Amino acid sequence: MEQQYIKRLAEAYRRGYGLKYAGVAEPPEMKMHYFKAKDDLARVHVVLGFLQGVVAAGQCRSLLDVGSGRGVFLFPLLRDFPDLDVTSADILPHRVELLDCVSRGGVGNLHPVLADICDGDRWADNSFDVVTMLEVLEHIPDTERAVRSAVRLARNYVVVSVPSKPDDNPEHIHLFTNKDLEESFLAAGCAKVKFMSVTNHRVMVAYKQVEDHK
Repeated sequence: MEQQYIKRLAEAYRRGYGLKYAGVAEPPEMKMHYFKAKDDLARVHVVLGFLQGVVAAGQCRSLLDVGSGRGVFLFPLLRDFPDLDVTSADILPHRVELLDCVSRGGVGNLHPVLADICDGDRWADNSFDVVTMLEVLEHIPDTERAVRSAVRLARNYVVVSVPSKPDDNPEHIHLFTNKDLEESFLAAGCAKVKFMSVTNHRVMVAYKQVEDHK
Protein backbone atom coordinates (compact mmCIF):
# COMPACT_ATOMS: atom_id res chain seq x y z
CA MET A 1 0.00 0.00 0.00
CA GLU A 2 1.33 3.44 -0.91
CA GLN A 3 2.58 5.60 1.93
CA GLN A 4 0.14 8.47 1.33
CA TYR A 5 -2.65 6.34 2.80
CA ILE A 6 -3.41 5.37 6.38
CA LYS A 7 -2.08 1.90 5.66
CA ARG A 8 -4.04 -0.24 8.13
CA LEU A 9 -7.38 1.31 7.25
CA ALA A 10 -6.82 1.48 3.50
CA GLU A 11 -5.75 -2.15 3.32
CA ALA A 12 -8.74 -3.20 5.43
CA TYR A 13 -11.10 -1.23 3.20
CA ARG A 14 -9.76 -2.91 0.07
CA ARG A 15 -10.10 -6.37 1.62
CA GLY A 16 -13.55 -5.68 3.00
CA TYR A 17 -14.73 -4.16 -0.26
CA GLY A 18 -13.70 -7.35 -2.04
CA LEU A 19 -15.56 -9.48 0.49
CA LYS A 20 -18.70 -7.34 0.65
CA TYR A 21 -19.18 -6.96 -3.09
CA ALA A 22 -17.86 -10.29 -4.36
CA GLY A 23 -20.20 -11.41 -7.14
CA VAL A 24 -22.07 -8.09 -7.25
CA ALA A 25 -22.51 -7.08 -10.88
CA GLU A 26 -22.37 -3.32 -10.30
CA PRO A 27 -20.69 -2.57 -6.96
CA PRO A 28 -20.32 1.03 -5.77
CA GLU A 29 -17.14 2.87 -6.66
CA MET A 30 -14.20 2.34 -4.30
CA LYS A 31 -13.49 5.45 -2.22
CA MET A 32 -9.77 5.13 -1.50
CA HIS A 33 -9.32 8.91 -1.23
CA TYR A 34 -10.98 8.88 2.19
CA PHE A 35 -7.95 7.02 3.55
CA LYS A 36 -5.25 9.37 2.34
CA ALA A 37 -2.85 10.44 5.08
CA LYS A 38 -3.10 14.16 5.77
CA ASP A 39 -2.61 16.59 8.62
CA ASP A 40 -5.40 16.37 11.19
CA LEU A 41 -7.76 19.32 11.38
CA ALA A 42 -7.22 21.50 14.45
CA ARG A 43 -10.47 20.42 16.12
CA VAL A 44 -9.62 16.75 15.48
CA HIS A 45 -6.13 17.23 16.91
CA VAL A 46 -7.55 18.78 20.09
CA VAL A 47 -10.07 15.98 20.62
CA LEU A 48 -7.47 13.27 20.00
CA GLY A 49 -5.25 14.93 22.58
CA PHE A 50 -8.06 14.84 25.14
CA LEU A 51 -8.73 11.19 24.38
CA GLN A 52 -5.06 10.29 24.83
CA GLY A 53 -5.38 11.34 28.46
CA VAL A 54 -8.64 9.60 29.27
CA VAL A 55 -7.68 6.39 27.46
CA ALA A 56 -4.41 6.27 29.44
CA ALA A 57 -6.39 6.83 32.65
CA GLY A 58 -8.71 3.90 31.86
CA GLN A 59 -11.73 6.20 31.43
CA CYS A 60 -12.29 5.42 27.77
CA ARG A 61 -12.44 1.81 26.64
CA SER A 62 -15.50 2.23 24.44
CA LEU A 63 -16.58 5.16 22.28
CA LEU A 64 -19.63 6.06 20.20
CA ASP A 65 -18.87 8.42 17.31
CA VAL A 66 -22.05 10.10 16.13
CA GLY A 67 -22.24 11.26 12.53
CA SER A 68 -18.94 9.77 11.39
CA GLY A 69 -19.56 10.95 7.83
CA ARG A 70 -16.46 10.81 5.64
CA GLY A 71 -14.23 9.81 8.54
CA VAL A 72 -12.53 13.18 9.12
CA PHE A 73 -12.39 12.35 12.84
CA LEU A 74 -13.12 8.62 12.79
CA PHE A 75 -10.14 7.56 10.68
CA PRO A 76 -7.53 9.47 12.74
CA LEU A 77 -9.24 8.02 15.84
CA LEU A 78 -8.85 4.47 14.55
CA ARG A 79 -5.28 5.26 13.48
CA ASP A 80 -4.25 6.51 16.92
CA PHE A 81 -6.29 4.07 19.03
CA PRO A 82 -6.14 0.70 17.26
CA ASP A 83 -7.45 -1.17 20.33
CA LEU A 84 -10.29 1.16 21.31
CA ASP A 85 -13.78 -0.31 20.87
CA VAL A 86 -15.48 2.17 18.50
CA THR A 87 -19.11 2.21 17.43
CA SER A 88 -19.78 4.51 14.49
CA ALA A 89 -23.32 5.78 13.95
CA ASP A 90 -24.52 7.58 10.83
CA ILE A 91 -27.90 8.18 9.23
CA LEU A 92 -26.63 7.77 5.65
CA PRO A 93 -26.54 4.16 4.37
CA HIS A 94 -23.63 4.70 1.96
CA ARG A 95 -21.45 6.01 4.79
CA VAL A 96 -22.22 2.95 6.89
CA GLU A 97 -21.58 0.61 3.95
CA LEU A 98 -18.09 2.08 3.43
CA LEU A 99 -17.26 1.66 7.13
CA ASP A 100 -18.63 -1.87 7.04
CA CYS A 101 -15.98 -2.67 4.43
CA VAL A 102 -13.30 -1.39 6.81
CA SER A 103 -14.66 -3.52 9.63
CA ARG A 104 -15.02 -6.65 7.46
CA GLY A 105 -11.51 -6.15 6.14
CA GLY A 106 -9.88 -6.57 9.52
CA VAL A 107 -10.57 -3.54 11.73
CA GLY A 108 -12.56 -5.60 14.18
CA ASN A 109 -12.79 -2.88 16.83
CA LEU A 110 -14.97 -0.79 14.49
CA HIS A 111 -18.74 -1.40 14.64
CA PRO A 112 -20.64 0.67 12.04
CA VAL A 113 -24.39 1.07 12.53
CA LEU A 114 -27.13 2.89 10.66
CA ALA A 115 -28.62 4.92 13.49
CA ASP A 116 -29.93 8.35 14.48
CA ILE A 117 -28.72 9.76 17.81
CA CYS A 118 -32.22 11.16 18.31
CA ASP A 119 -33.48 7.56 18.43
CA GLY A 120 -31.16 6.65 21.28
CA ASP A 121 -33.34 3.86 22.65
CA ARG A 122 -31.24 1.52 20.51
CA TRP A 123 -28.69 1.44 23.37
CA ALA A 124 -28.97 1.22 27.15
CA ASP A 125 -27.95 3.99 29.52
CA ASN A 126 -24.18 4.42 29.96
CA SER A 127 -23.41 2.09 27.04
CA PHE A 128 -20.21 3.94 26.09
CA ASP A 129 -17.45 5.55 28.11
CA VAL A 130 -17.30 8.47 25.67
CA VAL A 131 -19.67 9.85 23.04
CA THR A 132 -18.22 12.13 20.35
CA MET A 133 -20.30 14.47 18.17
CA LEU A 134 -17.95 16.48 15.96
CA GLU A 135 -19.64 18.86 13.51
CA VAL A 136 -22.99 17.18 14.09
CA LEU A 137 -25.27 19.24 16.33
CA GLU A 138 -25.52 22.15 13.88
CA HIS A 139 -27.21 19.75 11.42
CA ILE A 140 -29.87 18.31 13.75
CA PRO A 141 -33.32 19.96 13.97
CA ASP A 142 -34.06 18.70 17.50
CA THR A 143 -30.76 19.45 19.21
CA GLU A 144 -32.13 19.07 22.73
CA ARG A 145 -33.24 15.52 22.00
CA ALA A 146 -29.85 14.69 20.52
CA VAL A 147 -28.05 16.15 23.55
CA ARG A 148 -30.22 14.23 26.01
CA SER A 149 -29.60 11.00 24.13
CA ALA A 150 -25.83 11.53 23.95
CA VAL A 151 -25.62 12.32 27.66
CA ARG A 152 -27.72 9.28 28.56
CA LEU A 153 -25.50 6.97 26.52
CA ALA A 154 -22.20 8.33 27.86
CA ARG A 155 -20.69 6.93 31.04
CA ASN A 156 -17.95 9.56 31.44
CA TYR A 157 -17.80 12.24 28.74
CA VAL A 158 -19.49 13.75 25.72
CA VAL A 159 -17.18 15.61 23.33
CA VAL A 160 -18.69 18.11 20.89
CA SER A 161 -17.43 20.44 18.19
CA VAL A 162 -19.52 23.00 16.29
CA PRO A 163 -18.77 26.02 14.09
CA SER A 164 -18.30 29.25 16.02
CA LYS A 165 -19.08 31.58 13.11
CA PRO A 166 -21.76 31.75 10.40
CA ASP A 167 -20.86 30.02 7.16
CA ASP A 168 -22.43 29.31 3.78
CA ASN A 169 -23.25 25.65 4.39
CA PRO A 170 -27.03 25.33 3.89
CA GLU A 171 -27.07 22.19 6.04
CA HIS A 172 -25.95 24.18 9.10
CA ILE A 173 -29.24 25.16 10.71
CA HIS A 174 -27.95 26.24 14.14
CA LEU A 175 -25.16 28.47 15.45
CA PHE A 176 -24.32 27.86 19.10
CA THR A 177 -22.67 30.04 21.71
CA ASN A 178 -20.69 28.59 24.61
CA LYS A 179 -23.63 29.45 26.84
CA ASP A 180 -26.06 27.57 24.57
CA LEU A 181 -23.97 24.41 24.74
CA GLU A 182 -23.31 24.66 28.45
CA GLU A 183 -26.98 25.14 29.32
CA SER A 184 -28.07 22.26 27.09
CA PHE A 185 -25.61 19.74 28.49
CA LEU A 186 -26.06 20.75 32.12
CA ALA A 187 -29.83 20.51 31.69
CA ALA A 188 -29.39 17.03 30.19
CA GLY A 189 -27.58 15.82 33.31
CA CYS A 190 -23.89 16.64 32.95
CA ALA A 191 -22.02 17.89 35.98
CA LYS A 192 -19.78 20.43 34.23
CA VAL A 193 -18.41 21.44 30.85
CA LYS A 194 -15.03 22.62 29.62
CA PHE A 195 -14.27 24.50 26.42
CA MET A 196 -11.09 24.28 24.35
CA SER A 197 -9.97 26.96 21.93
CA VAL A 198 -9.89 26.10 18.22
CA THR A 199 -10.02 28.71 15.44
CA ASN A 200 -13.55 29.05 14.00
CA HIS A 201 -14.89 26.19 16.12
CA ARG A 202 -16.13 25.49 19.62
CA VAL A 203 -14.86 22.27 21.16
CA MET A 204 -16.51 21.25 24.40
CA VAL A 205 -16.11 18.35 26.80
CA ALA A 206 -19.13 17.61 28.99
CA TYR A 207 -18.34 15.67 32.18
CA LYS A 208 -20.91 13.28 33.61
CA GLN A 209 -19.29 13.38 37.06
CA VAL A 210 -17.23 16.09 38.78
CA GLU A 211 -15.79 14.10 41.68
CA ASP A 212 -13.71 11.84 39.44
CA HIS A 213 -11.94 14.72 37.71
CA LYS A 214 -10.49 16.99 40.37
